[in-house]
Amino acid sequence: MGMKTKIALGAVVGIAVIGALSANAGDGDGDAKSDNRTSASAGEKTGGASEAKPAEDKTDDKTDDKAEKKASQAEQFKAFVQKNGTPKEKDAVSHVTKVQGADEQNDILDAADVYTDFTGGIMGEGTGPAKLIASSFADWKDSENGLVTIYDADGELLGNGQF
Repeated sequence: MGMKTKIALGAVVGIAVIGALSANAGDGDGDAKSDNRTSASAGEKTGGASEAKPAEDKTDDKTDDKAEKKASQAEQFKAFVQKNGTPKEKDAVSHVTKVQGADEQNDILDAADVYTDFTGGIMGEGTGPAKLIASSFADWKDSENGLVTIYDADGELLGNGQF
């Protein structure tokens, strides 16, 4: 192949990669918008006195959504492990104080942080349980390219794993 052919082929591949990344990034926004339009059009189709009742139902649904969102990511993670984990995983996850980044995933580069009440950093007592926490997190969330990082109470690295 000539030099011009290689350059043209590289440009085509680059454009294809950029197009794929933009398509993936746009999928999340489009789904949310279409869901909103669908529920709005369903509400518009009801007529007369029945409109008040669906509005109340929507309020109840929002209350349920708020209750689900009210539970922090750490509480959701702990509940999952309490239901599905081994006794050692349950013990390790009981030390989790905060989880960040678990709710927003795009399967391109997902990163989540799990904070614990362990002390001593990578040489402390939390290194072993950190691997169990990372494994449990991988059972809870799934990503094509995710990395979960476990920290101690002082923000020092304990371990990490893929999910």
